[in-house]
Amino acid sequence: MANILFHNVRLLTTQGIREDASLYVENTYINDICPTSDSLPDDYERIDGQGMLLSPGMIDLHTHGIHRYLYEQSAEDIVSAASALARHGTTCVLPTLYTVMKRNMLSHLESLAEALDHVSGVSMPGFHLEGPFLRLPGAGSDTVDGDLILLDEILHACKYRVTAMSVSPDTPHIMPVIERLCALGIKVFVTHTQADESVSLQAIDRGARHGTHFYNVFPPPAEHEPGCRPVGIVEALLSDPRCTVDFIADGVHVSPTAIKASLAAKGFANVALITDSNIGAGLPSGIYETTCKYPVRISEGDAARVHLPGDPRHNLLAGSSLTMDRGMNNLLNWINSPIEQVFFMGTSTPARIAGLQNKGEISPGRDADLVLWSIDHRSLVVEQTWSLGQIVYRRSH
Repeated sequence: MANILFHNVRLLTTQGIREDASLYVENTYINDICPTSDSLPDDYERIDGQGMLLSPGMIDLHTHGIHRYLYEQSAEDIVSAASALARHGTTCVLPTLYTVMKRNMLSHLESLAEALDHVSGVSMPGFHLEGPFLRLPGAGSDTVDGDLILLDEILHACKYRVTAMSVSPDTPHIMPVIERLCALGIKVFVTHTQADESVSLQAIDRGARHGTHFYNVFPPPAEHEPGCRPVGIVEALLSDPRCTVDFIADGVHVSPTAIKASLAAKGFANVALITDSNIGAGLPSGIYETTCKYPVRISEGDAARVHLPGDPRHNLLAGSSLTMDRGMNNLLNWINSPIEQVFFMGTSTPARIAGLQNKGEISPGRDADLVLWSIDHRSLVVEQTWSLGQIVYRRSH
């Protein structure tokens, strides 16, 4: 791999944007910011950023698919998705599995886990398992009681290549599952839940500290006292400084006002951008087949929806058609804050949530996952993407 000097760039760091800056990349990692000429070796490549914005690569904690690839469909889809992700400025994802955590699909999970070793052009450090220990089904998830034996079988089939698992605090027998996951170093996300205050606080104290696709499939608990708004998992997560949340920033799944309210409560360091993307994300409007029991319909300006004309489930939300670059552009349009703070939501914040210590920031020693953006006011376009110091996307091509 080449040693690279990026110069004439607007460098996005956690401290702000450095104008007319330079960055030295050695092999796969960031070596120095604004190095002196005498500190550089003779054999390095110079890249003129032409005054464009150079940011860390985007990190998506919750994504089921991109373009024509659905991660849980096949090992081939996992490997082939890398090039599609890079064109949207995404350099790291947790491929999210939704309907395949079943005893009769353990061999399929094994093949998906093996595929992670063959991925190039993007980092896939481990799966995000959305289920099966969920309370509310959403668009078709399993709703299984907490079961430590099943949990161990699933994790073994995944070869323990699991970074996060989403559960519902109000699922029966879920507390031992949360404790086991934490003991294994697997991040516990909560979702698909109507948990009341007491159960929510128990789950948080045991280590469930992140709410994923926040506000979506988070209905309030039942009202017990007429006229008194019930308190549940939403308030518990927002009020606890140990907790973080993420949002699908497509303008369909959740109002921008809810995102702004969460930022006011928790700050940019604790609120992340995700896509929850389905197959068809980033492609033109159309109907795309899935491994679920329904195809999905992608329409311009809308989310992914169940396409079953005549069926009661027709038109239900089924993930999004969002990509990370579109999500970041939406946030920049909605949130009147410095660009570098908004970028936290797609870079350093998800890295910290997932425990990815070498990702998410431009600083010495971090992985050289980088995106060069052209920018007009607050509108961004991905021009080039690097993963571990290697070019993986050029817009001109």
